[in-house]
Amino acid sequence: PQMWTNSVNQASKTALLAWEKETGIELVQVNGQRRYGGPPPGWVGGPPPAGTEVYIGKLPQDMYEDALIPLFQSVGKLYEFRLMMTFSGLNRGFAYARYSTQRGARDAIATFNHFQVRQGCAIVVCRSTQKRELIVDGLAASVSQWELEAMLQRVTEGVLSVTVHASPCQRQAKLAVLKYSSHQAAALAKKALMEGNLRLKGSGMRVDWLHRDLKQKLQLLEERPPPRWVHEGKSLAVPKPPALPPVLQDVLDHLNTLCWRQHLGTPLFLTKCVQANPNGWLRFWYQVVIPGYPVPFSGFTWVRQDGQGRSGHEEAKVAVAQHVLHVLGESL
Repeated sequence: PQMWTNSVNQASKTALLAWEKETGIELVQVNGQRRYGGPPPGWVGGPPPAGTEVYIGKLPQDMYEDALIPLFQSVGKLYEFRLMMTFSGLNRGFAYARYSTQRGARDAIATFNHFQVRQGCAIVVCRSTQKRELIVDGLAASVSQWELEAMLQRVTEGVLSVTVHASPCQRQAKLAVLKYSSHQAAALAKKALMEGNLRLKGSGMRVDWLHRDLKQKLQLLEERPPPRWVHEGKSLAVPKPPALPPVLQDVLDHLNTLCWRQHLGTPLFLTKCVQANPNGWLRFWYQVVIPGYPVPFSGFTWVRQDGQGRSGHEEAKVAVAQHVLHVLGESL
């Protein structure tokens, strides 16, 4: 395999090496991409503003920087050029060029979109979208946010936040939204995750960019309190479900007793109020760690203070303990 890799596209590789030697340009290859600049030699000041990067697609896979950088530098000064590479030494058919000014990016699009770099090979050049959010769909229902965050920290770089939702596409599965520090970090993470570096339970897992319609749908689901209790933003005068114990200590005692009988240890509750609606609903993030249970329980719940002196955090514990009792009752 190594001999085959070395023999692929040898003439183009030789031309690239000669160009690097002649110009003194240094190309650095890291994590599946080869980069020039960022900043280039002699650059003074901070990086260019937003709107200065273009996406270049439909490249011939045996075309390299010795042809591409001079071409794209002909319309403006380049701050950075990134060519996506395969293990065999071919390019992946796309690259990113970041200019020193927004005008350089506009001129590159106007000049090179549908430009024929070879006979019959017209490339695509457009504004880079700078996406930073990914989805991982099809995760097992038992996967916790804490477990997922720990694994992502090991296999990717630049992850800023992880949120876990019920999958809108797959029953009994979870969907995670991953936000990264930059488009570059997100693109590298997407590549790593698609190559199977995420070792989590789940069937038919899919990694993709988070699209606007799905983002809006998830936000709507998260922001809407339970429909049987709320209508058109107004609280209905409907009592809480009878299965909900009226006293906090009853629920906790029940959960503690079950954990004691199963030799699991004492549950530890963490709750944080993340949203308050004008109609009195409070949205809490929660995590319950049971020492003898393989994964923590985490998620979000909506509650209302009952006017009997208990805080929102205590009400959240009631709802969460009820949920944990239900899950443990099914799994134990």
